[in-house]
Amino acid sequence: MRIVVTGGAGFIGSALVRGLLGQAGAASVVVLDNLLTGKSENLDEVRSRIEFHDADIRDYAAVKGLLAGADLVYHLAAIPSVPRSISEPELTHQVNINGAFNVLLAAQRGGVRRVVYAASSSAYGDTPALPKVEEMTPTPKSPYAVQKLVGEHYARVFTEVYGLETVALRFFNVFGPRQDPSSPYSGVISVFMAALLDHRAPTIYGDGEQSRDFTYVDNIVELCLKAAQAPGASGRLYNGGVGARITLNEAWRTLQKIEGVEIPPLHGPPREGDVRHSQADISAARRDLGYRPAVDFEEGLRRTLEWFRQRKG
Repeated sequence: MRIVVTGGAGFIGSALVRGLLGQAGAASVVVLDNLLTGKSENLDEVRSRIEFHDADIRDYAAVKGLLAGADLVYHLAAIPSVPRSISEPELTHQVNINGAFNVLLAAQRGGVRRVVYAASSSAYGDTPALPKVEEMTPTPKSPYAVQKLVGEHYARVFTEVYGLETVALRFFNVFGPRQDPSSPYSGVISVFMAALLDHRAPTIYGDGEQSRDFTYVDNIVELCLKAAQAPGASGRLYNGGVGARITLNEAWRTLQKIEGVEIPPLHGPPREGDVRHSQADISAARRDLGYRPAVDFEEGLRRTLEWFRQRKG
């Protein structure tokens, strides 16, 4: 098999590449990434086992050439940031919508069997009902949420109109090794990790009682692998979380407990476009894909903290 991972040098993408290489009878893995948000070093120890292309999903000609003849495509390339989509709506639109369309069109024309599309739980918006189920009407609150939702609709339409198999996965607050804490758009767990190891207080935006379905990256890798092979899943949408929710205050308290320190956090104003609470109903993914998240929140924190500690040296 020839498998293409767009965004394969990113935090989640590089974890997925490792998951693909770790499978029995590993396929030929092709990574497409322009390194706008991904990092070349995320692939350092597997570089000799993959085919890497510095390419941009906004360039249809490049995408078409790399996807032609592939068996499977994982489309993870995106600018995955609510704040950045608010400050740079044109750029994020071009990458997250136009780029997704290019990938789907190239896959359909190139004879790809299935595309697994990385969607986002931000599409649910701030509706009070919890947990979030796939049948809920989306109420996106940011350009990023709209952009990823449009990609979902395009994936479904490419299945219904053109016969291209697609599966969309709405990722919920993924964390783990290789998540960059230095960017102003970084995930909160990576920011917490950096603060903890520097023994300084992190800034929590808002009161810290907002909650998220924090999902360790290995769980998401397993979900992606299952979504690629599950019969009867084409044209469907599935949540990718663990089915629980943790407040930001709880997350920081857990990290302090693990490290044996007490560092009260700072608080800033709430961020525009953020939702208050998020939690996945994963019953559909369990039923149709056989998804069973194996790593719980605290174990995920311990693994991630150890990686950050080794990286800090």
